[in-house]
Amino acid sequence: MDLSALQHLLGMAPGRRVACVGDLMVDRFVYGEVSRVSPEAPVPVLARSRELMMLGACGNVARNVAALGGEVSLVGVVGGDAEGAMALRLVGEEAGVEGYLVTDPARPTTLKTRFVSGGQQLLRVDLETHEPVSGEVEQRLVRTIRDAAKGAGAILLSDYGKGVVTEAVIAVCREAALESGGRLVVDSKARSFARYGAVDMIKPNAAELGHATDLPTETDAQIEAALARALELWEAKAILVTRASKGISLAVRGQAIRHFPTAPREVFDASGAGDTTLAALGLALAANAPIEDAIAFAQLASGVAVGKAGTATVSPDELIEAALSAHMAPAEAKVATAQRMESEVARWRAKGLKVGFTNGCFDILHKGHVAYLSQSRGWCDRLVVGLNSDASVRALKGEGRPVNDLESRALVLAGLGSVDLVVPFEEDTPVKLIQAARPDVLVKGADYAESEVVGHELVKDWGGEVKLAAIVEGYSTTAAIARMKVGHR
Repeated sequence: MDLSALQHLLGMAPGRRVACVGDLMVDRFVYGEVSRVSPEAPVPVLARSRELMMLGACGNVARNVAALGGEVSLVGVVGGDAEGAMALRLVGEEAGVEGYLVTDPARPTTLKTRFVSGGQQLLRVDLETHEPVSGEVEQRLVRTIRDAAKGAGAILLSDYGKGVVTEAVIAVCREAALESGGRLVVDSKARSFARYGAVDMIKPNAAELGHATDLPTETDAQIEAALARALELWEAKAILVTRASKGISLAVRGQAIRHFPTAPREVFDASGAGDTTLAALGLALAANAPIEDAIAFAQLASGVAVGKAGTATVSPDELIEAALSAHMAPAEAKVATAQRMESEVARWRAKGLKVGFTNGCFDILHKGHVAYLSQSRGWCDRLVVGLNSDASVRALKGEGRPVNDLESRALVLAGLGSVDLVVPFEEDTPVKLIQAARPDVLVKGADYAESEVVGHELVKDWGGEVKLAAIVEGYSTTAAIARMKVGHR
């Protein structure tokens, strides 16, 4: 997405009201390490290390809208159980989200528990019911939607098939959209989308579209045929299908089908990616953005979300950084601030990856540097290189240094396959970066003793290790400068 268009859209988002209606869940993530198989059965034993609880489904859509600057009315149903109390507490903690939750003591709050190790889900356990809400609970829900949707620029209806999205709920959402002048967008897991009627848009993924139309959805041509069939089957004004790495395709009645490719992205956890797409799309539509910009905004947001653990939200700053990175060469994208380093390291660590750190001036890159960095990378899964600023190099090496400026040194380092991130620093030592990165492995050259390595006590204290890399004799920046001076005589 063009950066100026992104900044304009982000500037329009604050104060835009979005109503998020539908199935509300609590997502529970249990993280740990697997190092053995149970003697009782051929199953892995998870040594639990931490646990996260967050709102899922409709609640995750609301969280994402709020994180992007919108004002949210969240409407859903919870049970009179501990999970329902947790959902209420989580809603109360979300800035920008106003909760309109209806309690039904007769039904459980939907809870999905995922057990994760090394970035992989080992097991998911669901507590839920599919029984439709009815009677007084349904009536309260309808009244609540009428109140919550007033003034909404978009109503986002999340139908996960857990019983909240009944015919009456769909009808009142359509009425509320007409009254407020907002767009009604439906995200549904249903077998057929006919029951939603003439909503503004339905947002299935490719598999859901194929399931609902009984048609293949792999290629562009197949998608086009399935979308044409969908418009024949349903009254929806438009259908937007998300296709993972293949992008998004859009069918609007009376218009040609359009395809919107997406940039390649590293996928860590796709949990909740559809919710992020719906949230960004809905907020953009509420801000009266053109559909092309709304789709680009949604693609950018979901691309950031899948690089995070769990049902994650994305922030405006992360979107701007992602937009900038998309226009950078691969080497440029590796040069980061200390703040970005912290988020990248957290993402790597959530995947179970071992993080290494080293530092230096790396003024004139030579064979010794390449060997040193290659050996450093061999001790970890991701290597961060702290790079002295020009002023810092000058303070350490004297006038006339560095030979190459910071930008040149950073880009050359970032071009190496052994380096995953380059982080410049102004201080005399990289101790602040080490504290922020908390590396598992701290590397320095073998010309140092371990006790002389800056930060060695810190790393040892949090259970990390210090490694001393071999030095290639005869290669150094000082020697290279000396040879150049001789050559110019």
